[in-house]
Amino acid sequence: MAPDHDGDQGAGREAVLALDIGGTKLAAGVVRCDGTVLSYANCPTGVADGPAAGLERLFALGREVLDELPGPQRLLGTGIGCGGPLDSGRGRLVAPPHLPGWTDIPVTELAADAYGMPAVLDNDGTAGAAGEWRFGAGRGTRHLLYLTVSTGIGGGMIVDGRTYRGAAGNGGEPGHVTVRAGGRRCAGCGRAGCLEAYASGTSIAERARQAVESAARTGEPTLLAGREPLTAADVAAAVRKEDPVASRIWEETTEALAGGLVSLVNLFEPALVVLGGGVMRSSDLLLPRLRESVARLAMGPAAESARIVVAAGGEQAGVLGAAAIAFERLPWHEHRTAEATAPAPHP
Repeated sequence: MAPDHDGDQGAGREAVLALDIGGTKLAAGVVRCDGTVLSYANCPTGVADGPAAGLERLFALGREVLDELPGPQRLLGTGIGCGGPLDSGRGRLVAPPHLPGWTDIPVTELAADAYGMPAVLDNDGTAGAAGEWRFGAGRGTRHLLYLTVSTGIGGGMIVDGRTYRGAAGNGGEPGHVTVRAGGRRCAGCGRAGCLEAYASGTSIAERARQAVESAARTGEPTLLAGREPLTAADVAAAVRKEDPVASRIWEETTEALAGGLVSLVNLFEPALVVLGGGVMRSSDLLLPRLRESVARLAMGPAAESARIVVAAGGEQAGVLGAAAIAFERLPWHEHRTAEATAPAPHP
């Protein structure tokens, strides 16, 4: 579907097609410049089927949300968010570890061919930061740190009102800061002791399985026994029932996440820390401890500056992030720039 260039009739109707490529889920939406999601759909990624089948599903999902639009829209192009490493400038996926086999994929070129309009690509953590800053919990601040705590841990930053990408377009990887030297092996990058190896949903579930096996050998009862597959949500539910095995796993998780946040807050001194992702559905078990740790352990000015909140994007965070980077990077009608849509500067 090509963009609608209908002159004055398009004024105020600027929208983008937003595609989010995750290791578990693909999502697509059409999003207006004010963050209104006009249509939305998702489906499983099906990583085992390979990149060709996955991209076919992704582009079909995009066509589905375009077909569901409530009326004509002026489409500027397509924004795509995906985990790195990737080459955002050239629009290519390099070798995302959560998408085995998706190596050197010219995804923006393929999307442009599929929809007949320009496309841009960014790291999904960078996109998530931009989405929360433009549309969500980060409106009104110029210094934002964003973490998504989900299958893995990603994130991004807004520094002085600008999206930070780093020298090669993959800057902002909070999941791979070291929180325990020589610790658990990180499934994402292969290094030892990463934050992702302790606080991601995948890690929580893996450690829960190991703890259940250990409890079976020692005879320690646990509510986690007999649940398969175990998830981070199962662990959180058992913590609420004061299960000792689950509580130990959650304590280790919270300690690692708090330690990582303290280091990141000291390094970047953000005004706002926004936490998203599936694990944050249990924010009631995490936020009080995280806020207390940052207030107590971060350097004074940094601790006083940083508020910690839950992301506003919810299930649609991925497409809102992809839309945000599209509005940032695609050319606007009459050269409308960030002043028209970005948050007002923080006083």
